[in-house]
Amino acid sequence: MKGKISSLISIVFLILILTGATWPDNLALFKGADYEQTRNLWLQDPPLTGTDIVELQERLKELGFYQGKTGGTYDREVEQAVINFQIDNGLSPDGIVRDYLWIRLADKEIPVSKKTKLDPPSGNVLIIIDTFKLKLVVLNDNELYKVFPIAIGRSSTPTPIGSFKVVHKAVNWGTGFGTRWMGLNVPWGKYGIHGTNKPWSIGRMASHGCIRMHNRDVEQLYPWVKNGTEVIIVGNPFGRLSYNQRTLKRGSRGSDVVALQEKLIVLGFLTGKADGIYGYGTEKAVKEFQKANNLKITGQIGWEEYRRLNI
Repeated sequence: MKGKISSLISIVFLILILTGATWPDNLALFKGADYEQTRNLWLQDPPLTGTDIVELQERLKELGFYQGKTGGTYDREVEQAVINFQIDNGLSPDGIVRDYLWIRLADKEIPVSKKTKLDPPSGNVLIIIDTFKLKLVVLNDNELYKVFPIAIGRSSTPTPIGSFKVVHKAVNWGTGFGTRWMGLNVPWGKYGIHGTNKPWSIGRMASHGCIRMHNRDVEQLYPWVKNGTEVIIVGNPFGRLSYNQRTLKRGSRGSDVVALQEKLIVLGFLTGKADGIYGYGTEKAVKEFQKANNLKITGQIGWEEYRRLNI
């Protein structure tokens, strides 16, 4: 076991060197994949809001149909941009975003060269996901085999950091997941590696925590991966940008909650296991920490609590 751990640590350092990343300074209420499914969008009162609308606004802006703010609200300006796109593409101009409109938005993506033929890896497959460089690295018997570009979670819905295993595989699991799905055993939510109907998001922080791939890439990866395949996700638990830490409170879930819980356990304010779920016990421990440090007792972790905890 000791030899295996040392080997994995060496592999992670190798990936960091190969990708040019640096080791992080610091070792969600959202459930990741539950929010990757697509919903119909249209003008309502009150207006719809969400990160899916942010992605819609960003894509329409890239294509020249929208000039407004990308704040995630489906207002009249967004509706008009959708109608203009529909007219330009010979679609019924009803201002409603359905599954086929996402596909048509994807059709406008710049064509890419066809993938080259690559034999399946013959040895043990290990996947390293580098959230700094937005790359998924496939190792074959600990040797670099293939690198794919990916999209990861936004700062408000971060990708989980740590070592996990693939526990579920599916083909065409849902429109928001592209053509392939590989679920991970993340204890605090539903996360996985999957395709996408939004290929322009690859190379960005765009998802609700899942790892998105181009459909052509995830289809190549899918047969190489078995249930039980190890997936190591390298990154900063507090987000890709260490200064962009989110407020943690009861109901929050994620790697940042794990790091908080581990710190509270070391300091003696929390007992038990760090499970990544900010429940009653974690809230109580935070309040005790705040009281001991003469901080306002809120049960939440903000900038001052991060500073006092040195995380």
